[in-house]
Amino acid sequence: MLQRIQTIYLLVSAIVSGGLVFVFHLWITSQEEKVFAVDNLLYLALFLGSALLSVVSIFNFKNRKSQFVLGRLNMILNFILLGLFVYQSLNLSGETVVSEKGIGIFLPIISIVFLALANKAIKKDEDLVKSVDRLR
Repeated sequence: MLQRIQTIYLLVSAIVSGGLVFVFHLWITSQEEKVFAVDNLLYLALFLGSALLSVVSIFNFKNRKSQFVLGRLNMILNFILLGLFVYQSLNLSGETVVSEKGIGIFLPIISIVFLALANKAIKKDEDLVKSVDRLR
């Protein structure tokens, strides 16, 4: 059913991953140019893949186990994206590329939090269904 709380969490995660990456910049270069996720094809693909997984998980409400697995895969995808951001911002020396970090680097963390809340609610629903099945 679409009126469950995990739908809201998954929808917020999809909005963060799919919509806010066009609003917030990832970092500012030493030439004062703002770099968005659209400027790098890998980052854009990972963000949009995360948003797509969230939307697919929303409409997969009849199969809670599959929904839970999709949430876990989405969290792994966001951790990979976060790892790429940390690698790029810490590995480069001085003022070569990343001069100032933007709020866009923290978007995967926000998405991970909402995905964890959604998975917790999915697990709670699954446990409730299992407990009712035991009574039959």
